[in-house]
Amino acid sequence: MNKFERLKMELAEKGHGKMKAFGSSMMPILKSGSTLTFETAMEYEIGDIVFCKVKGRYIDAHKIIKKDQGKGFLIANNHGWENGWTQAIFGRVVVAEFQNKVIFKRKNA
Repeated sequence: MNKFERLKMELAEKGHGKMKAFGSSMMPILKSGSTLTFETAMEYEIGDIVFCKVKGRYIDAHKIIKKDQGKGFLIANNHGWENGWTQAIFGRVVVAEFQNKVIFKRKNA
């Protein structure tokens, strides 16, 4: 079982989970190597940073940039690259830590 499947299972069972994320696609909001805390939600909103599946591929931390009742959610990185539409969102980032410091906290978290 890979780290994405473990997080998906943890979110389904507990409603929360943690995972490290790597890459620069969400800079400057998130830094490569950040530890992300995810929580499930009843509703997801534009601007939420989510863990989802787009076109059969897990996306561990990209933003919702549009919502459509028929298509679901349009997912993109922080530099405008769109990954595609999905209805498979597993959770959203509520806290991100880098080198033991909180670098992101979702409003109302």
